[in-house]
Amino acid sequence: MKLTLGDIQAARGRLAGTIAVTPCPESLSLSELTGSRIFCKMEHLHRTGSFKERGARNALLLLSDEQRRRGVIAASAGNHALGLSYHGKLLGIPVTVVMPVFAPLIKIANCRSLNAHVVLHGRTLAEARAKADDLVKERHLTYIHGFNDPAIIAGQGSLGLEILEQVPDCDAIIVPVGGAGLIAGVALAVKALRPQVMIIGVESKNSPGYQQALRSQQPTLVEPRPTLADGLAVGQIGVVSFALARQYVDRVVDVGEEHLALAILRLLEQEKMVVEGAGAAGLAAFLSGQLAELAGRRVVLVLSGGNIDPIVLSRVIDKGLVADGRLCRFTATISDRPGGLAEFAACLAEANASIMDVAHDRAFAGPDISAVQVLCTVETHDRKHIQQMLKSLAKFHPRLLPVDLQT
Repeated sequence: MKLTLGDIQAARGRLAGTIAVTPCPESLSLSELTGSRIFCKMEHLHRTGSFKERGARNALLLLSDEQRRRGVIAASAGNHALGLSYHGKLLGIPVTVVMPVFAPLIKIANCRSLNAHVVLHGRTLAEARAKADDLVKERHLTYIHGFNDPAIIAGQGSLGLEILEQVPDCDAIIVPVGGAGLIAGVALAVKALRPQVMIIGVESKNSPGYQQALRSQQPTLVEPRPTLADGLAVGQIGVVSFALARQYVDRVVDVGEEHLALAILRLLEQEKMVVEGAGAAGLAAFLSGQLAELAGRRVVLVLSGGNIDPIVLSRVIDKGLVADGRLCRFTATISDRPGGLAEFAACLAEANASIMDVAHDRAFAGPDISAVQVLCTVETHDRKHIQQMLKSLAKFHPRLLPVDLQT
Protein backbone atom coordinates (compact mmCIF):
# COMPACT_ATOMS: atom_id res chain seq x y z
CA MET A 1 0.00 0.00 0.00
CA LYS A 2 1.39 3.40 -0.98
CA LEU A 3 0.56 6.00 1.63
CA THR A 4 -0.48 9.50 0.57
CA LEU A 5 -1.43 12.76 2.20
CA GLY A 6 -5.04 11.77 1.53
CA ASP A 7 -4.63 8.68 3.72
CA ILE A 8 -3.36 10.81 6.60
CA GLN A 9 -6.15 13.34 6.17
CA ALA A 10 -8.69 10.51 6.14
CA ALA A 11 -7.14 9.10 9.31
CA ARG A 12 -7.43 12.46 10.99
CA GLY A 13 -11.10 12.57 10.07
CA ARG A 14 -11.65 9.17 11.69
CA LEU A 15 -9.85 10.27 14.84
CA ALA A 16 -11.70 13.58 15.19
CA GLY A 17 -13.41 13.91 18.53
CA THR A 18 -11.84 10.76 19.98
CA ILE A 19 -8.12 11.57 19.97
CA ALA A 20 -7.00 14.69 21.80
CA VAL A 21 -5.55 17.58 19.80
CA THR A 22 -2.57 18.04 22.09
CA PRO A 23 -1.29 21.57 22.80
CA CYS A 24 1.83 22.97 21.15
CA PRO A 25 2.81 26.09 23.11
CA GLU A 26 6.01 28.07 22.86
CA SER A 27 8.48 27.49 25.68
CA LEU A 28 10.34 30.62 26.74
CA SER A 29 12.68 28.71 29.04
CA LEU A 30 13.68 26.13 26.41
CA SER A 31 14.04 28.89 23.82
CA GLU A 32 16.51 30.66 26.08
CA LEU A 33 18.32 27.39 26.73
CA THR A 34 18.70 26.39 23.07
CA GLY A 35 18.86 29.70 21.21
CA SER A 36 15.91 28.66 19.00
CA ARG A 37 12.22 29.48 19.35
CA ILE A 38 11.00 26.21 20.81
CA PHE A 39 7.44 24.91 20.65
CA CYS A 40 6.53 21.68 22.47
CA LYS A 41 4.00 19.28 20.94
CA MET A 42 2.73 17.63 24.12
CA GLU A 43 1.93 14.09 23.03
CA HIS A 44 2.57 12.84 26.57
CA LEU A 45 -0.81 14.31 27.52
CA HIS A 46 -2.81 11.59 25.75
CA ARG A 47 -4.89 9.34 28.00
CA THR A 48 -2.34 6.51 27.84
CA GLY A 49 0.65 8.86 27.83
CA SER A 50 1.90 8.73 24.23
CA PHE A 51 1.25 9.43 20.55
CA LYS A 52 0.65 5.70 19.95
CA GLU A 53 -3.08 6.18 20.47
CA ARG A 54 -3.36 7.88 17.08
CA GLY A 55 -2.19 4.93 15.02
CA ALA A 56 -3.80 2.34 17.27
CA ARG A 57 -7.30 3.77 16.94
CA ASN A 58 -6.96 4.36 13.20
CA ALA A 59 -5.87 0.75 12.65
CA LEU A 60 -8.73 -0.57 14.78
CA LEU A 61 -11.29 1.52 12.91
CA LEU A 62 -10.14 0.06 9.60
CA LEU A 63 -10.78 -3.56 10.64
CA SER A 64 -13.54 -5.59 9.04
CA ASP A 65 -16.48 -6.75 11.15
CA GLU A 66 -15.03 -10.25 11.26
CA GLN A 67 -11.62 -8.99 12.37
CA ARG A 68 -13.24 -6.92 15.11
CA ARG A 69 -15.16 -9.93 16.34
CA ARG A 70 -12.10 -12.19 16.51
CA GLY A 71 -9.88 -9.51 18.02
CA VAL A 72 -6.36 -8.16 17.53
CA ILE A 73 -2.93 -8.91 18.92
CA ALA A 74 0.41 -7.12 19.16
CA ALA A 75 3.83 -7.67 20.66
CA SER A 76 4.86 -4.62 22.64
CA ALA A 77 6.67 -3.73 25.84
CA GLY A 78 4.80 -0.51 26.39
CA ASN A 79 3.09 2.36 24.61
CA HIS A 80 1.71 0.51 21.58
CA ALA A 81 0.19 -2.10 23.89
CA LEU A 82 -1.41 0.64 26.00
CA GLY A 83 -2.81 2.46 22.96
CA LEU A 84 -4.36 -0.71 21.54
CA SER A 85 -5.72 -1.79 24.92
CA TYR A 86 -7.38 1.54 25.60
CA HIS A 87 -9.01 2.03 22.22
CA GLY A 88 -9.86 -1.64 21.89
CA LYS A 89 -11.84 -1.31 25.11
CA LEU A 90 -13.60 1.83 23.84
CA LEU A 91 -14.49 0.16 20.54
CA GLY A 92 -15.42 -3.20 22.03
CA ILE A 93 -12.63 -5.06 20.21
CA PRO A 94 -10.81 -7.85 22.11
CA VAL A 95 -7.11 -7.05 22.47
CA THR A 96 -4.28 -9.43 23.30
CA VAL A 97 -0.81 -8.05 23.97
CA VAL A 98 2.29 -10.22 24.25
CA MET A 99 4.84 -8.50 26.47
CA PRO A 100 8.40 -9.62 27.29
CA VAL A 101 8.89 -10.65 30.89
CA PHE A 102 11.02 -7.51 31.45
CA ALA A 103 8.10 -5.19 30.63
CA PRO A 104 7.50 -2.61 33.40
CA LEU A 105 4.98 -3.86 35.95
CA ILE A 106 3.03 -0.61 35.75
CA LYS A 107 2.46 -1.06 32.01
CA ILE A 108 1.41 -4.68 32.46
CA ALA A 109 -1.05 -3.63 35.16
CA ASN A 110 -2.40 -0.76 33.06
CA CYS A 111 -3.01 -3.01 30.05
CA ARG A 112 -4.88 -5.48 32.24
CA SER A 113 -6.95 -2.69 33.78
CA LEU A 114 -8.04 -1.81 30.23
CA ASN A 115 -9.38 -5.36 29.77
CA ALA A 116 -6.54 -6.50 27.51
CA HIS A 117 -5.44 -10.13 27.69
CA VAL A 118 -1.75 -9.89 28.62
CA VAL A 119 0.59 -12.74 27.73
CA LEU A 120 4.09 -12.54 29.25
CA HIS A 121 6.56 -14.40 27.09
CA GLY A 122 10.25 -14.24 26.25
CA ARG A 123 13.14 -12.11 27.36
CA THR A 124 13.22 -10.06 24.16
CA LEU A 125 10.66 -8.33 21.99
CA ALA A 126 11.57 -10.74 19.17
CA GLU A 127 10.62 -13.70 21.35
CA ALA A 128 7.37 -11.97 22.29
CA ARG A 129 6.66 -11.39 18.59
CA ALA A 130 7.23 -15.07 17.81
CA LYS A 131 4.67 -15.99 20.47
CA ALA A 132 2.23 -13.46 19.03
CA ASP A 133 2.63 -15.01 15.58
CA ASP A 134 1.77 -18.41 17.04
CA LEU A 135 -1.37 -16.97 18.63
CA VAL A 136 -2.37 -15.35 15.33
CA LYS A 137 -2.45 -18.80 13.71
CA GLU A 138 -4.01 -20.52 16.68
CA ARG A 139 -6.81 -18.01 17.38
CA HIS A 140 -7.14 -16.31 13.97
CA LEU A 141 -6.36 -12.90 15.42
CA THR A 142 -5.29 -9.84 13.42
CA TYR A 143 -1.75 -8.70 14.13
CA ILE A 144 -1.28 -4.91 14.37
CA HIS A 145 2.34 -3.88 14.10
CA GLY A 146 3.47 -0.94 16.20
CA PHE A 147 5.23 0.97 13.41
CA ASN A 148 5.36 -1.04 10.18
CA ASP A 149 1.65 -0.84 9.36
CA PRO A 150 0.27 1.73 6.86
CA ALA A 151 -2.80 2.35 9.04
CA ILE A 152 -0.58 2.98 12.06
CA ILE A 153 1.67 5.34 10.11
CA ALA A 154 -1.32 7.25 8.71
CA GLY A 155 -2.69 7.72 12.22
CA GLN A 156 0.63 9.02 13.51
CA GLY A 157 0.76 11.41 10.56
CA SER A 158 -2.24 13.28 11.98
CA LEU A 159 0.24 14.76 14.45
CA GLY A 160 2.03 16.50 11.59
CA LEU A 161 -1.20 18.08 10.34
CA GLU A 162 -1.91 19.44 13.82
CA ILE A 163 1.57 20.95 14.10
CA LEU A 164 1.19 22.84 10.82
CA GLU A 165 -2.05 24.36 12.08
CA GLN A 166 -0.67 25.21 15.52
CA VAL A 167 2.72 26.57 14.36
CA PRO A 168 2.09 27.37 10.67
CA ASP A 169 5.40 29.20 10.21
CA CYS A 170 7.63 26.60 11.86
CA ASP A 171 11.03 26.01 10.29
CA ALA A 172 11.79 22.54 11.66
CA ILE A 173 10.17 19.63 13.48
CA ILE A 174 12.31 17.35 15.64
CA VAL A 175 10.91 13.81 15.91
CA PRO A 176 12.13 10.82 17.98
CA VAL A 177 12.97 7.73 15.90
CA GLY A 178 12.47 4.17 17.08
CA GLY A 179 10.74 2.01 14.49
CA ALA A 180 10.31 5.14 12.29
CA GLY A 181 6.52 4.93 12.09
CA LEU A 182 6.01 8.32 13.74
CA ILE A 183 8.59 10.20 11.71
CA ALA A 184 7.39 8.56 8.48
CA GLY A 185 3.81 9.73 9.02
CA VAL A 186 4.78 13.20 10.22
CA ALA A 187 7.30 13.72 7.41
CA LEU A 188 4.87 12.63 4.70
CA ALA A 189 2.13 14.95 5.97
CA VAL A 190 4.39 17.96 6.51
CA LYS A 191 6.43 17.71 3.30
CA ALA A 192 3.26 17.36 1.22
CA LEU A 193 1.96 20.67 2.56
CA ARG A 194 5.10 22.61 3.57
CA PRO A 195 8.10 21.11 1.78
CA GLN A 196 10.40 23.83 3.17
CA VAL A 197 9.96 22.61 6.76
CA MET A 198 12.92 20.55 7.92
CA ILE A 199 12.18 17.15 9.44
CA ILE A 200 14.99 15.99 11.72
CA GLY A 201 14.96 12.63 13.45
CA VAL A 202 16.67 11.78 16.74
CA GLU A 203 17.56 8.26 17.81
CA SER A 204 19.50 6.81 20.72
CA LYS A 205 23.18 6.03 20.16
CA ASN A 206 22.44 2.72 21.86
CA SER A 207 19.85 1.81 19.22
CA PRO A 208 20.88 3.39 15.88
CA GLY A 209 18.51 1.39 13.68
CA TYR A 210 17.62 4.19 11.27
CA GLN A 211 21.17 5.25 10.55
CA GLN A 212 22.18 1.63 10.10
CA ALA A 213 19.34 1.24 7.59
CA LEU A 214 20.60 4.27 5.68
CA ARG A 215 24.07 2.76 5.50
CA SER A 216 22.72 -0.63 4.42
CA GLN A 217 20.06 0.85 2.14
CA GLN A 218 17.48 -1.30 3.92
CA PRO A 219 16.26 -2.03 7.47
CA THR A 220 18.95 -4.03 9.22
CA LEU A 221 18.84 -5.78 12.56
CA VAL A 222 20.95 -4.09 15.26
CA GLU A 223 21.32 -5.20 18.83
CA PRO A 224 19.94 -2.36 20.97
CA ARG A 225 21.79 -1.68 24.19
CA PRO A 226 20.07 -0.46 27.36
CA THR A 227 19.00 3.17 27.05
CA LEU A 228 16.98 5.75 28.94
CA ALA A 229 15.00 6.10 25.71
CA ASP A 230 13.56 2.60 25.93
CA GLY A 231 10.78 3.59 23.54
CA LEU A 232 13.42 3.99 20.82
CA ALA A 233 15.16 0.67 21.51
CA VAL A 234 13.92 -1.13 18.41
CA GLY A 235 16.13 -3.81 16.91
CA GLN A 236 15.04 -3.14 13.34
CA ILE A 237 13.00 -0.29 11.90
CA GLY A 238 10.03 -1.01 9.67
CA VAL A 239 10.30 -1.65 5.94
CA VAL A 240 7.22 0.47 5.19
CA SER A 241 8.21 3.26 7.56
CA PHE A 242 11.80 3.35 6.27
CA ALA A 243 10.68 3.57 2.64
CA LEU A 244 8.67 6.69 3.50
CA ALA A 245 11.11 8.25 5.95
CA ARG A 246 14.11 8.08 3.63
CA GLN A 247 12.12 10.08 1.05
CA TYR A 248 11.05 12.90 3.34
CA VAL A 249 13.34 13.12 6.38
CA ASP A 250 16.12 15.68 6.01
CA ARG A 251 18.56 14.15 8.46
CA VAL A 252 18.90 12.07 11.60
CA VAL A 253 21.17 12.56 14.62
CA ASP A 254 21.81 10.34 17.61
CA VAL A 255 22.11 11.22 21.29
CA GLY A 256 23.87 9.60 24.24
CA GLU A 257 22.61 8.72 27.69
CA GLU A 258 24.08 11.79 29.39
CA HIS A 259 22.17 14.20 27.18
CA LEU A 260 18.97 12.16 27.45
CA ALA A 261 19.19 12.37 31.25
CA LEU A 262 19.88 16.09 31.07
CA ALA A 263 16.93 16.64 28.73
CA ILE A 264 14.53 14.80 31.05
CA LEU A 265 15.83 16.88 33.94
CA ARG A 266 15.50 20.18 32.03
CA LEU A 267 11.90 19.41 31.03
CA LEU A 268 11.07 18.48 34.61
CA GLU A 269 12.68 21.56 36.16
CA GLN A 270 11.93 24.22 33.58
CA GLU A 271 8.65 23.06 32.07
CA LYS A 272 7.28 21.00 34.99
CA MET A 273 6.70 18.12 32.57
CA VAL A 274 7.46 14.46 33.20
CA VAL A 275 8.60 13.11 29.83
CA GLU A 276 10.14 9.72 29.09
CA GLY A 277 13.54 9.33 27.45
CA ALA A 278 12.15 8.93 23.94
CA GLY A 279 10.03 12.05 24.36
CA ALA A 280 13.04 14.06 25.54
CA ALA A 281 15.25 13.01 22.61
CA GLY A 282 14.63 16.20 20.61
CA LEU A 283 15.78 18.43 23.44
CA ALA A 284 18.73 16.08 24.02
CA ALA A 285 19.81 16.72 20.43
CA PHE A 286 19.92 20.45 21.15
CA LEU A 287 21.83 19.93 24.39
CA SER A 288 24.39 17.80 22.55
CA GLY A 289 25.15 20.72 20.22
CA GLN A 290 24.07 18.97 17.02
CA LEU A 291 21.35 21.44 15.98
CA ALA A 292 23.28 24.70 16.03
CA GLU A 293 22.02 25.58 12.54
CA LEU A 294 18.53 26.04 14.01
CA ALA A 295 19.55 29.04 16.15
CA GLY A 296 16.85 31.70 15.95
CA ARG A 297 14.52 29.42 13.98
CA ARG A 298 11.03 28.28 14.97
CA VAL A 299 11.34 24.64 16.02
CA VAL A 300 8.75 22.13 17.22
CA LEU A 301 9.89 19.39 19.59
CA VAL A 302 7.64 16.34 19.57
CA LEU A 303 7.41 15.19 23.20
CA SER A 304 6.23 11.75 22.16
CA GLY A 305 5.46 10.19 25.55
CA GLY A 306 5.53 10.46 29.30
CA ASN A 307 5.43 6.86 30.49
CA ILE A 308 8.49 6.67 32.67
CA ASP A 309 8.66 4.42 35.72
CA PRO A 310 8.89 6.52 38.94
CA ILE A 311 11.82 4.41 40.16
CA VAL A 312 13.63 4.95 36.87
CA LEU A 313 12.79 8.65 37.01
CA SER A 314 14.55 9.05 40.35
CA ARG A 315 17.67 7.43 38.89
CA VAL A 316 17.45 9.59 35.77
CA ILE A 317 17.24 12.72 37.91
CA ASP A 318 20.41 11.70 39.74
CA LYS A 319 22.20 10.97 36.44
CA GLY A 320 21.04 14.31 35.10
CA LEU A 321 22.34 16.12 38.16
CA VAL A 322 25.71 14.39 37.76
CA ALA A 323 25.85 15.29 34.06
CA ASP A 324 24.97 18.86 34.99
CA GLY A 325 27.78 19.12 37.56
CA ARG A 326 25.27 19.51 40.38
CA LEU A 327 26.12 16.25 42.08
CA CYS A 328 29.61 14.80 42.44
CA ARG A 329 31.40 12.17 44.46
CA PHE A 330 35.01 12.05 45.52
CA THR A 331 37.32 10.27 47.93
CA ALA A 332 39.75 12.01 50.24
CA THR A 333 42.04 11.06 53.11
CA ILE A 334 41.35 12.95 56.33
CA SER A 335 42.49 12.74 59.96
CA ASP A 336 40.84 9.98 61.96
CA ARG A 337 41.40 11.86 65.19
CA PRO A 338 38.59 13.73 66.98
CA GLY A 339 37.56 16.76 64.98
CA GLY A 340 38.89 15.43 61.66
CA LEU A 341 35.48 14.97 60.09
CA ALA A 342 34.23 18.28 61.50
CA GLU A 343 37.21 20.06 59.95
CA PHE A 344 36.49 18.39 56.62
CA ALA A 345 32.79 19.31 56.77
CA ALA A 346 33.62 22.92 57.67
CA CYS A 347 35.90 23.16 54.65
CA LEU A 348 33.11 21.96 52.36
CA ALA A 349 30.63 24.35 53.98
CA GLU A 350 33.03 27.24 53.36
CA ALA A 351 33.11 26.21 49.72
CA ASN A 352 29.26 26.31 49.65
CA ALA A 353 29.04 22.59 48.87
CA SER A 354 26.23 20.66 50.53
CA ILE A 355 27.15 17.20 51.84
CA MET A 356 24.68 14.53 50.75
CA ASP A 357 26.48 11.45 52.07
CA VAL A 358 29.78 10.48 53.74
CA ALA A 359 31.14 6.95 54.16
CA HIS A 360 34.32 6.05 56.08
CA ASP A 361 36.83 3.44 54.93
CA ARG A 362 39.50 2.63 57.50
CA ALA A 363 40.58 -0.80 56.31
CA PHE A 364 41.86 0.40 52.94
CA ALA A 365 42.99 3.90 53.87
CA GLY A 366 46.70 2.99 53.77
CA PRO A 367 49.37 2.34 56.42
CA ASP A 368 48.70 5.54 58.41
CA ILE A 369 46.41 4.46 61.24
CA SER A 370 45.71 8.10 62.10
CA ALA A 371 44.05 8.63 58.73
CA VAL A 372 40.77 7.50 57.25
CA GLN A 373 39.52 7.58 53.70
CA VAL A 374 36.08 9.10 53.13
CA LEU A 375 33.79 8.69 50.15
CA CYS A 376 31.81 11.90 49.97
CA THR A 377 28.84 12.85 47.78
CA VAL A 378 28.14 16.58 47.59
CA GLU A 379 25.66 18.87 45.91
CA THR A 380 27.20 21.69 43.87
CA HIS A 381 25.99 24.46 41.55
CA ASP A 382 27.78 23.41 38.37
CA ARG A 383 31.10 22.05 37.09
CA LYS A 384 32.85 25.35 37.72
CA HIS A 385 31.76 25.18 41.33
CA ILE A 386 33.21 21.66 41.61
CA GLN A 387 36.63 22.93 40.58
CA GLN A 388 36.37 25.84 43.02
CA MET A 389 35.46 23.39 45.79
CA LEU A 390 38.50 21.22 45.05
CA LYS A 391 40.79 24.25 45.11
CA SER A 392 39.29 25.27 48.44
CA LEU A 393 39.93 21.80 49.85
CA ALA A 394 43.54 21.81 48.65
CA LYS A 395 44.17 25.27 50.06
CA PHE A 396 42.49 24.64 53.40
CA HIS A 397 44.06 21.26 54.08
CA PRO A 398 46.54 19.88 51.52
CA ARG A 399 46.42 16.51 53.23
CA LEU A 400 42.88 16.05 51.90
CA LEU A 401 44.34 15.39 48.48
CA PRO A 402 44.83 13.51 46.21
CA VAL A 403 41.12 13.46 45.44
CA ASP A 404 39.53 10.78 43.25
CA LEU A 405 36.71 12.75 41.66
CA GLN A 406 33.68 11.11 40.02
CA THR A 407 31.33 13.27 37.92
